[in-house]
Amino acid sequence: MAESEFWSKISEKAKHENRPFFTMAPMEAVSNTVFRQVITHACPPDMFFSEFVYAKAITDPTTKFPVHGRLYMQPGDKMTPVVQLWGNKSEDFKAAALSLKHQGFQAIDINMGCPDGTVIKNHGGTDLIRNPEWAASAIVAAKTSGLAVSAKTRLGYSKVEEYHDWLKFLLEQDVEVLTVHLRTKMEMSKVPAHFEVIDDIIKMRDEIAPSTLIQINGDIPDYQTGLKLAQEHPGLDGIMIGRGVFANPYVFESKPAEHSLDQLLGLLNMQLDLFDEFSQKYDVPRFQALKRFFKIYARPELGATDLRNAMYDTKSTDDVRKILNEKEKYL
Repeated sequence: MAESEFWSKISEKAKHENRPFFTMAPMEAVSNTVFRQVITHACPPDMFFSEFVYAKAITDPTTKFPVHGRLYMQPGDKMTPVVQLWGNKSEDFKAAALSLKHQGFQAIDINMGCPDGTVIKNHGGTDLIRNPEWAASAIVAAKTSGLAVSAKTRLGYSKVEEYHDWLKFLLEQDVEVLTVHLRTKMEMSKVPAHFEVIDDIIKMRDEIAPSTLIQINGDIPDYQTGLKLAQEHPGLDGIMIGRGVFANPYVFESKPAEHSLDQLLGLLNMQLDLFDEFSQKYDVPRFQALKRFFKIYARPELGATDLRNAMYDTKSTDDVRKILNEKEKYL
């Protein structure tokens, strides 16, 4: 299989700089246009993945999992993300991929790793591990669009050893990028990621699908950790960081620097403004969902615990701005 221009550009640029490519993980109510712009302002990865998007919803707005702005890009959102789709019906992936192509998106990723109960109940995410025929048909259907098609999965559903058969099967489907969260569905995030299987996964890729790029995810807090992993495991192409952004919005800096509380609160003010702009177009996300981000900026190690707690009691972005304007009272 020939690598698409989309992923080959990203991969070749990283190789030229003697490093893996870095991406920000798809995270529900996190990886939207608002937060992507904040991370871009701080320090962008090589590529973003979108929030989870129900494949059927792209062409059928009457579904119980509507798109609700997940595909919207504000004017300042400079990087068109990889759209992560979930579901299990090939006709939904075929229609969604074609629609996304017409909307100007260049790449899609098929969600085979989400452990959420609602997603599994509706036959998406890790339910595809238990039903590999759905995974294969979704990939085939998505490819008909001509877009770059990748997949994100876990090592298995119940046992780590499942990766021997499951990842072999996925590699045989000829996806352009295979992202592996190094835990099983049942492990959730309760155990350390299984870094010990990385070399075996790379060996499988080299034998089965040498043109498929391998990206890993799980317990990678920052750029430096990802770079070290790639150096320790030759052949590893990409590093995906998820929850690390909640510890540090500058997580993709190649040379880590100290960032002041004022810098961090500047990012928060940017997010508040972008959130208000987005809210004028869509009724989601609600303000309550914004509160999960406060811990990113008002950090205890910078003496901002009281400031953060005060923001948790707010009911609007204007309330937050008022506290930020009087932040000295809380520091």
